[in-house]
Amino acid sequence: MSKSIKLLAAIGFVAAVSACAQQEEEYVVVEPEPISVEPVYTGKYK
Repeated sequence: MSKSIKLLAAIGFVAAVSACAQQEEEYVVVEPEPISVEPVYTGKYK
């Protein structure tokens, strides 16, 4: 085999191994937003 084919095969192998490597899952906690805002008392007539 020529050197260029061996080089391309090696690069492809390294890319495949790195793509299939065990990846640590990221744990994200999202605070839920309130569904509605409670009305603020402003007086009977305004």
